Amino acid sequence: MTACCDACLCRAHLLGRLSERIAGLLDHPRRRTAGLLALSDEDLIAAVAADRADSLRAFLDGFDPAGARERLSETDVDAVCRHRDGYPGGLRELTDPPAVLFVRGGAPRIAELAQQPMVTIVGARRASPYGLEVARELGRSLAVAGVPVISGLALGIDGAAHRGVLDADGAGLAVLACGPDVVYPRTHRALYERLLDRGAVVSELPPGQPALKWSFPARNRIMAALAAATIVVEAAERSGTLITAAFATNLNRDVGAVPGRVTARMAAGSNRLLRDGAHVIRGVEDVLDLLYGVDVRPSTEPTAAAAEEEARHRSQGLEPGLRQVLDAVEAGHGVEILVEGALASAREVRIALGRLEALGLVVRDGFGSYERTALA
Repeated sequence: MTACCDACLCRAHLLGRLSERIAGLLDHPRRRTAGLLALSDEDLIAAVAADRADSLRAFLDGFDPAGARERLSETDVDAVCRHRDGYPGGLRELTDPPAVLFVRGGAPRIAELAQQPMVTIVGARRASPYGLEVARELGRSLAVAGVPVISGLALGIDGAAHRGVLDADGAGLAVLACGPDVVYPRTHRALYERLLDRGAVVSELPPGQPALKWSFPARNRIMAALAAATIVVEAAERSGTLITAAFATNLNRDVGAVPGRVTARMAAGSNRLLRDGAHVIRGVEDVLDLLYGVDVRPSTEPTAAAAEEEARHRSQGLEPGLRQVLDAVEAGHGVEILVEGALASAREVRIALGRLEALGLVVRDGFGSYERTALA
């Protein structure tokens, strides 16, 4: 389905042609890209590629909308522009709304999802095991509650949130910094395909466009505008994730953050958001309170994910020895401290940790230590 006027379709393809030139501006600190996407076609050409103005004007004059629509059909991509029904209303609140939203998975599905509050979950690419567990659990629990979840298909927190949604057979939406038919990162090919089955993948860039540095913050504004609330699970002090939170704040959307360890560099940015007034997110109930009000929320009892819900409560009936080890892990104690404290022999502690890991209550980090998971 292509619900898109010729002018908007032409504008989107002009943006695709200028994409590498926009990226080049980032190599010159004295030149800025802010506000470029709000410029008219003529002003955008002058700002980005004045030396190619004549050829770009020729491109605009000779643009073939019918040919462009045919190519969209060949790549199984829908397009909806800001002048047509089905374009998400939240995007119109941007000062520079995308001229076109290119969609894989069906434009009608986007319109359906946009009729209810959606939540964007973002965070670090190099996330901790704790952050990954929290993101996946938030995605899963929101899906169980019927809340569509938006993220960016990136490594780390984004991917974990998407997987949580899919665990519960929920509706997920991925916003890409490349064309909607381009899988980035390539290692997320299987995740991309699963998202198409249950949700949709969208971009403001036409098919075939690669991801470039400028298109990630541009993508972030779309994620913030589509959602009623943006939740930051983990972010360093200088993180692109915080750009999404800033866009959400400027749009008067709710912003929440999951508390991280005060000594963890990867949580410094998200903890600063909390210091500056972001909502504290301890679990899905806090997110639902943002969307619907305190104690007025849909049920989070799972239907298709009963096994995972059971795992959440496994820690409540643990035998004393396992409980002691689990509490020690949460306190940051290692195997050696447990043994020194005469809690158990080293062998018994390692057996207990293995059982807790099998139950999904602890997870090993990259350094051989253990951390308590979001299910515990």
